[in-house]
Amino acid sequence: MATHTGSEGTVKVGANTIAEIRSYSIEQTSDTVEDTTMGDSWRTHKTTLKAWSGTVDVFWDETDTNGQTALVVGAEVTANFYPEGATTGDAYLYGTAIVTGKTVSASFDGMVESTITLQGTGALTTGTAA
Repeated sequence: MATHTGSEGTVKVGANTIAEIRSYSIEQTSDTVEDTTMGDSWRTHKTTLKAWSGTVDVFWDETDTNGQTALVVGAEVTANFYPEGATTGDAYLYGTAIVTGKTVSASFDGMVESTITLQGTGALTTGTAA
């Protein structure tokens, strides 16, 4: 069973790698509906719609025109998450997403950072890097 360190990963917008990534996360969820009937001893449920969302935390880099600055709030992008790197044969997750938020923050004794939030629209798919 393989394990990986976080430093192996990367995130791309289309084919363009986002610069200065500190961390990222992806969440996949599924809605459920209850289908319990009279006489059942336990509540039962069925799955319905699935969804995914993600965040990318970066050190802010205004010169990253194909990565960070391409992630404009309201834009629809292809997001590619590579947990183990983007070498041929590595598994990755990808899907279409809408950029729903972008926060820039700083403190007097730290770096200027940014958090970009994404809402998936459609399936999050697993692929293999070529």
